[in-house]
Amino acid sequence: MIFPYGCSVSTISFIFLVAFLDFFETFFALCTFIMAMTVEINKKRIPRQTSLSLNESERTNLIQRACSDPDAFAELYLLYYMDVFNYCVRRLFDRHAAEDVTSTVFFKVMRNLASFDGRATDFRSWLFRIAINAVNDHLRSTKRRADAIEKAVINIKSKSVFVIDCDKELLEKKALLKQALLSLKPKYQTVITLRFFENMKLTEIAACLGKKPSTVRSWLQRANVKLRKKLEAVMKERGAEL
Repeated sequence: MIFPYGCSVSTISFIFLVAFLDFFETFFALCTFIMAMTVEINKKRIPRQTSLSLNESERTNLIQRACSDPDAFAELYLLYYMDVFNYCVRRLFDRHAAEDVTSTVFFKVMRNLASFDGRATDFRSWLFRIAINAVNDHLRSTKRRADAIEKAVINIKSKSVFVIDCDKELLEKKALLKQALLSLKPKYQTVITLRFFENMKLTEIAACLGKKPSTVRSWLQRANVKLRKKLEAVMKERGAEL
């Protein structure tokens, strides 16, 4: 750290204090997150729950406590972990990448949770919006998208090796579907995943994306058309019917 010539001792002390507080805040946040990720708080195991385990009032209270209580954040993490992880793995088709992105999502949640002032019913939409952006950021690199497509195919082929009397044609179509889905624009990938894999209603998807339901409906229609055209073109090349 370089100080301007002529700085007083008190000024330098203040600068050091500000730098230390900034470091301490980041360090404390990271430690809190690590504690939640390892699921070991105060030498006790916290049982895994689902987002349906608590009623709305209990979830709202938990969210409020999680802003300052590491134990509460760990519970919140366990409560919504599978929701986020399942979305990530359905977008990326790779468990390891999904785990990494899920960790990124919850670290962002921890850093920004104090800014959330809605109800528990709004929290899931807020959480999914962070997850959507995290996945899109991960896939923004052309190489990462190509890697995701390649891994999707490899995962399908590797499953066929361990399945007796597996339907090779069905597995191939599955791989083609994943390839076609990953080739779509992120917004189209998002609406297809949320609608058909997460079984969300148009209004729920709209809340996640901060868009009108009519916009989501339009995106979904376009996504279905584009996806079908891509699949039909590939299947035609291979001499098979969709």
